[in-house]
Amino acid sequence: MSIIATNFKILRKIKNVSQEVAADELQIPRSRFASYEEGRAEPPYVMLVKIANYYQVSIDALLRGDFSKTDPDNLLKIGKNRFLFPILVDRKGNDYIEVVPLRASAGYLNGYADPEFIENLPVMTLPFSVSGKHRSFPIKGDSMPPANSGDFVVGKFVENLTDIKDGKTYVLLTKDEGIVYKRVYSKVFRGAGALELHSDNPQYQPYKVKPKDILEVWEYVCLLRTKDVKPDEINVDSMIGFLRQMKVEVKKETND
Repeated sequence: MSIIATNFKILRKIKNVSQEVAADELQIPRSRFASYEEGRAEPPYVMLVKIANYYQVSIDALLRGDFSKTDPDNLLKIGKNRFLFPILVDRKGNDYIEVVPLRASAGYLNGYADPEFIENLPVMTLPFSVSGKHRSFPIKGDSMPPANSGDFVVGKFVENLTDIKDGKTYVLLTKDEGIVYKRVYSKVFRGAGALELHSDNPQYQPYKVKPKDILEVWEYVCLLRTKDVKPDEINVDSMIGFLRQMKVEVKKETND
């Protein structure tokens, strides 16, 4: 039996409905619905969208995730959608935070919806309380000082693009670039049809990403430094940039 057929059957059991009820609500014959669950036929795209909406899962997770390897109690519900996040907890019941190592970051684009991939990531906890789903991502390059290559950004999952706040920093998973960490401006909601991503390093030009090419968004929570700061990194420009990021007003000294 295919993974898709298995997922259909598991999701129907989680929803606690019969084949007849599910088929009736999807407005298709029961025999056709049964053929999808038994792997004798695969639904066309339009029907796949209807089934994904019916079970409230992303299409990508429906096609690539193996729900048989995920505890149904650990499906994290977010808003009107249901995303496959295997939730690992410590002995006190606190959520672990998955860490995407640099060596695994290239594979995250293909594995972000795969429970087995996520479950094999190392985990960590923070010394302060957090609410919501968090994950830690590696930084590559020098486009977002004071974050440097080798550092990690811990982000909180953003349910909807409408929740993005202009000028805040986010980790985004995009179809073309994979994991990126940028300052985001939501031009999409003002008629531009795209999010505009800015680097804090002026050497890098802003660019736009269409909503359909964005797979995940994680709002900045904290930065984890893994290397000591070099002397040449401690200068007036870098400090001003850091203070501005912290929304501290910086005034130039003037001579009377």
